[in-house]
Amino acid sequence: MIEPPTSRARHIWYRDWKVFKKYAVTNILPYFAEPLLFILALGYGLGLFVGEIGGVSYAQFLAPGILASSAMFAASYECTYSTYVRMVFQQTFEAVLCTPVSIEDIVLGEVAWGATKSLISGICIFVVIWALGLARLDSALIIIPAVALVGVMFASLSIFFTTIVPSMDAFNYYFTLLLSPMFLVSGVFFPTDQLPMIVNSLAWLLPLTHAVNVIRPASMGHYSTSFIFEVAWMSAFTLVFYIAATALMKKRLLD
Repeated sequence: MIEPPTSRARHIWYRDWKVFKKYAVTNILPYFAEPLLFILALGYGLGLFVGEIGGVSYAQFLAPGILASSAMFAASYECTYSTYVRMVFQQTFEAVLCTPVSIEDIVLGEVAWGATKSLISGICIFVVIWALGLARLDSALIIIPAVALVGVMFASLSIFFTTIVPSMDAFNYYFTLLLSPMFLVSGVFFPTDQLPMIVNSLAWLLPLTHAVNVIRPASMGHYSTSFIFEVAWMSAFTLVFYIAATALMKKRLLD
């Protein structure tokens, strides 16, 4: 039976934060570098041949998609490889369970830390695209909370997979067969409404599509009631996988 997590989850988050903080500069620099390369090479390079999409330059179209996908990857890498190392090789979770901290607290702390990594990534990239004139400054009021939700969503999904993989090598399937196709067909690089109907329908089922549907319009100062649906969809998706991840984590650690 799953119990409600407690405030002790903050200790799990704080432990991960202390480890990250030791190498903060080394850890943060890639958050600026990789998205900047995508935006410069594709947004401004390929953009010369693509022209405008929806009345904006390709760089302006691409930048918020890169922001959303980077938030996805930040939480996903943290809550797959790093969580697996803590769970299996370091046996951190087993040690923690000797304290009053519960498995529910562990999962919540790990999800919160994955979302924090997404937030760090999202803020870094937002600064870059705002400095390049590719996003409005006031859009941060929508984009930053949206990035936090994206982080929680993909952290929950990633921990779900982490609890069922037999070895670390199995994460290749998660990234190659799920996240990489999602990165390509969720509207990051081109509008999904230009895809064949069946592919467009499949793209709608992917969580990154809904993240892009919030972050891209917001970056241009376009706000609509459709955001409510997108946020509700992501919240429901998150809840399902968060509960499943917690149940499977209990099974893995206690069996």
